[in-house]
Amino acid sequence: MKKIFKYLSILLSVALLGSISACNLLMDPLEETAEAGLGIKVFFPTKVVAGQPMTINGNGFATARSIEFPNGVSVTDFEIVSNQMIRVVAPAGIAADGGVIKVVTEEGEAVSRLPLTLGSTSVSGFSLQAGETLKGGESIEVYGTDLQFVCEAELPDAEGNPMTLPDECFYRKGENKLVITIPRKVFDGTYVGKLRTFDGKEFLLPELKYEPGAEGGHWESKEVMIWENDGSHGAVSWSSDYRFAADANKTGEEIYAIPDDVWAQMKAGTFYVDVEAENPQIRITTGWWSTTWTGNDFMPGSEGLTDNGDGTWTLAVTLGDDPIMDVIDVQHLLVTGDRFTPVELYFQEEVWVGGDPTPKEELIWENDGSHGAVSWSSDYRFAADANKTGEEIYAIPDDVWAQMKAGTFYVDVEAENPQIRITTGWWSTTWTGNDFMPGSEGLTDNGDGTWTLAVTLGDDPIMDVIDVQHLLVTGDRFTPKKLYFLK
Repeated sequence: MKKIFKYLSILLSVALLGSISACNLLMDPLEETAEAGLGIKVFFPTKVVAGQPMTINGNGFATARSIEFPNGVSVTDFEIVSNQMIRVVAPAGIAADGGVIKVVTEEGEAVSRLPLTLGSTSVSGFSLQAGETLKGGESIEVYGTDLQFVCEAELPDAEGNPMTLPDECFYRKGENKLVITIPRKVFDGTYVGKLRTFDGKEFLLPELKYEPGAEGGHWESKEVMIWENDGSHGAVSWSSDYRFAADANKTGEEIYAIPDDVWAQMKAGTFYVDVEAENPQIRITTGWWSTTWTGNDFMPGSEGLTDNGDGTWTLAVTLGDDPIMDVIDVQHLLVTGDRFTPVELYFQEEVWVGGDPTPKEELIWENDGSHGAVSWSSDYRFAADANKTGEEIYAIPDDVWAQMKAGTFYVDVEAENPQIRITTGWWSTTWTGNDFMPGSEGLTDNGDGTWTLAVTLGDDPIMDVIDVQHLLVTGDRFTPKKLYFLK
């Protein structure tokens, strides 16, 4: 009999512990944080190279003074996002065999449970070989190891100038395969592109024949206005009327003070001056008449001055490293000369007309309206079809599930002020170890009552259990609308 009571006592204790654990799992994250002390829950990514942006999640980070990386590398330049989150860039000099990281605060040290490892990118091949053709809008696959650290690709644009493709053009299939989609507007010719990693490595793409992807539309120039003559300013005859200044250096002598960021763009790139005239003579100089751009006047037949055939002419201005750049901020910019009236100053921006080159949504799952709001519930649980148990809201085809794990998928929610957590169906491991709220990196306000969370699971610890434990979208104050890829 005593043995029976002993076993009953053990069973009761286990049941009570299970209940307490369940309550803790459903506890509001704010309560969790209040109870937690200094510590690192998780950091992402767990494999890095120098220059790699990282996020460290935990608690007690408000007074952080430094972050210690393996090999004794100390970093003091980082962003304290909140008491629970730090953003930092992985430094050079991390030990090759990795190790733990530490967050040093005024209260003490927090040491990571998992080790940080050091990556090294290598490229072994491509889906296209030298001499083959790649059209704008098509993709090239890159094969190798640690390709997650490739952060940009470089190709010439339509005019042959270097064009950097950002990370958004990449679709990552794990660490060993990278798919790069080429913009529709690409240089028509043969050349060798480049890949670059966070730590400065550079890899050459095969020498391919590139062709613009013109199907379904075409590119047109669109004017982005800097200044426009409202008709109250007349013709130029070696006068100083059309003097422009940066807002930070305005003196009252200028016809218009240009916002500082626009002024910087004018100095860094190309802007255009339209004038009304039959036979103009245009000079770009300073307000002090001390230095003239290119040292020459522009007249019909001059390179850079175009007759539009409608009584107007356009002058393309690229200041570059001309001597005028040394004095233009203080002395201002003057458009002068003879026999013309300035009409407008503007930039030109290329836009795609008649077709949509933006990524398209490839739906994974969509709420049919029969599923309601989330309040720390387990309603929105997803499983791979091979591991479904009947607890999931939807069983995702296995090939799609594999794609979700290997790349980036998106979660759209309807909310005003969402708090989103991506965890497992067992609530055992949370992706990035943090919740996403307005202001969090990766969560975008669409401005129409919906928000989009970009989810890249990468090599986060959740990957070790997600197949068996499923994927759960939970949190508070939102209703999931759909899961999808962007292609």
